[in-house]
Formats: sequence, structure tokens, C-alpha cells
Amino acid sequence: MSFSRGPHTFTVTAKLFSKNRERLVDVLRTKSKPRSVILLKGGEETLRNYSDSVINVFRQESYFFWTFGVHEEDFFGAIDIDSGKSILFPPRLPPAYGIICGKINPESYFKEKYGVDEIYFNDKGKVVEVLKKLNTKHLLLLKAENTDSGMTMNSPEFEGRSDFEIDETTLYPVIGNLRVFKTDMELEVMRYAARAASEAHKNLMKSVRPGLFEYQLERGPNSAVLHYGAANAPNNRKLKNGDLCVLDMGTEYNCYASDITITVPCGGRFTEKQKVIYNAVLRANRRVIEAAKPGVRWTDMHHLAERIILEDLKTAGILKGEVEEMIAARVGGIFMPHGLGHFLGVDVHDVGGYLGVSEYDATPRSSLLGLKSLRTTRTLAERMVITVEPGCYFIDTVKKIWLEKFQVRIEDDVVIWEKENEVLSNVPRTIEEIETFMNS
Repeated sequence: MSFSRGPHTFTVTAKLFSKNRERLVDVLRTKSKPRSVILLKGGEETLRNYSDSVINVFRQESYFFWTFGVHEEDFFGAIDIDSGKSILFPPRLPPAYGIICGKINPESYFKEKYGVDEIYFNDKGKVVEVLKKLNTKHLLLLKAENTDSGMTMNSPEFEGRSDFEIDETTLYPVIGNLRVFKTDMELEVMRYAARAASEAHKNLMKSVRPGLFEYQLERGPNSAVLHYGAANAPNNRKLKNGDLCVLDMGTEYNCYASDITITVPCGGRFTEKQKVIYNAVLRANRRVIEAAKPGVRWTDMHHLAERIILEDLKTAGILKGEVEEMIAARVGGIFMPHGLGHFLGVDVHDVGGYLGVSEYDATPRSSLLGLKSLRTTRTLAERMVITVEPGCYFIDTVKKIWLEKFQVRIEDDVVIWEKENEVLSNVPRTIEEIETFMNS
């Protein structure tokens, strides 16, 4: 069975996730003991503030989705590493569900839909019963640290867990690293998501005009706040002619993300000062996309982007002094306080940046301004998908010089290849392209 949003949309087959499971088993056979089984727990529906209303439409936990492609909540999934057999345990829904929410599907439906070997409703004790039939001794559970949020995903608790030897260390770095490198099927989904996001950005560019409010677009001096729109900074100002609109958004299709940022002028024309900053950031973006090749460390790409922006700020007379001294003094971190980009995949800020295992190459996170915000320090390799999003910010709380506060950020989604990198995003980028498009 396959996933799509209708006949006009891209079709994703269960083979994508079968391939992911195959890759996972291939690696774990070299790292785990005989009679080892992976057990993963899917996401749960979350209610809003103790009410009976859900917060949002359910979205699957990302590791579980990468492995099984399951969209519904409250599943368990197992993979026998010795045989490669895959098993899903959907919840058994009460009869009332069929009255309120629609058809209750049988086990055979889920077996066909998700392309696994076996399906069992998760009745009391069923997971442990099946694990014992597999002669399981070692249970590989996922305990995963999110190095962006600092939060830890704890391994699942269930009755009968103590009957097995629990391993919470082997699975996480392996599955996290596999998610970094995209298969051909994953890349096809991500290309589709990026095309959709690109079209949305272009549609929005045509709509930017004075008189709209920030809750319709984000712009002006508030664009200098990286994640403006939080509760303490509501999007309630009206756009004015000459404002810069920084629009950071993407689409998610079958849980695979895109993430694109454009910076465009309200009114359709950049001011001369805006052109200076925009071209500096664009030059950094283009140069990094060209230089980010297999074997290059991502930290060096961050330094490259900083250097180009500082050079152009010096040429414009905004900064004085030697660029090398500015880099050493972390002046680049004042104007670009965030990291250059992040891995992209089933999560927008995808996993694998820092896996805590030397085998996977990341150097320790820096404590220096700008560099401490790098979401990875790994050496680039083919099939990584990473965003390239240099920016230049004039923020009151950091330093206000030369001109009114605003920001420019340009973000593209890039697949790393040996010969020539592939840019998934496709929107007008040069000043001429943007002004021509907005005024056509």
C-alpha cells in the first residue's frame, strides 16, 4: 500500500521504510549480540491542558516513522535482528471508536498498508508474548538525546520488560546516523516537499505589500529577532513600504521536511543599504553551496560564511580592521549568532549532528559566539541533506550600527554530492530576480 494526498500528489510506497529497516538491521548485526530484537514505541496523542481536545493533528514520533512509516498513534514495532522479521502492534480500538471516528481496521489492513511481516493487536501482554516466541534475549531500546533541545527521549516502559536484557546504548547512534544519509526514495520525497515549499514562497512573494499585518507576514525591525512571533513578541505590526520580510517556512510531506528562507522587500524594491547586506549574505550562501563537498568539515563552512559577510561589511565601510582579527574576536558571531545550517529529514532540525560516538565524527560543540549554535560539526559526506542559511542581523540587543535594525537570511536545502551539490529549493534569489518577480 502507498501514501499520497490524492491523484495529483506524490506517492510514497512502503518500500521506503522497508529499505530503512534493512539498512538498520545490516548495521546492527555487526554491533549486537545474537537473539537481539529492536523494540520501538510510536507517539501518543497529546491533549490540550487537561481537556479532551487534542493539541494538533497527530504527528508520528520521528524515529518510529523513519523505521515503519506508520501514521497512527499508539503503536509498538519490533524487528528481529537475526532474521530481519518486522512486526507491528497497533492498538485494539474500542467499538465506540467506529461510531465516532470511522472504520476500525483489522490486522490484515495494517499488514498490507505498512508492508511488515507480522501484525498483532497490542492486547495486554501481547508484545512480550511475541518477543518470547522470537526467543529474544537482548532487547534494543531507544534512549535518544536531542542535542538541539537538550531533551532526552526515554526508552519505553512496559510490563515484562525485566524479562529481557535491556540495551539502551547500541540503537541510538546507529539509527541516528542512518537518518543522516538519505536513500534515493527518501530524496524523492524531499524533492517533492521542497518543490511545494518553493511554490508557496513564490506565491507569498506576490502577496507582499504595505498594509498587511505581521501575522500575515513577518517583516521589518522584528525580522531581526531570529524566532520572532513567540508569546512575548506577537506578530501584530503593519507592513510599511521599505520593510524587509524574512520568511522562514517549509512544507512537510509524509513527515519529510523542507525548510526555506527568503528575504524580500515590502513594496518590491530593495533600498541601497539593504542591497549591500543582501548581496553579502547571498554571496556567502552561494559560496558555501559550492564549497560544501564530501570531506569538508561543516565548521569550516560556517567560518567561510562569516568571512565573506565580514569582508563585504568591511568593503561597505560598516566595519574597520583586519578580517582575520574580526574572526578571531568572534565579530562574525555578533552579526550571525546562529549556526550556518542543520540536517534535514524526518525532522526539520534533523538528528545526527552530535551522536556522542567518535565513530560518527562530530567534534565537541564550541562555547564561542555563533559557533556554539552549530547544530553539527561533522565532516560532510554524500547523501547528507543540510540547510545552508547564512544571515546578517542588526539587532538592538546585540549591536545597532549604520542603519535601522533588520536582518537578511537566505536558506536553501542542499543534498551533498561528490560532483555537484543539488539545491532542492527553487526561488528567486538575486536582487534582480526578486524585484523582477515581485513586480511582474
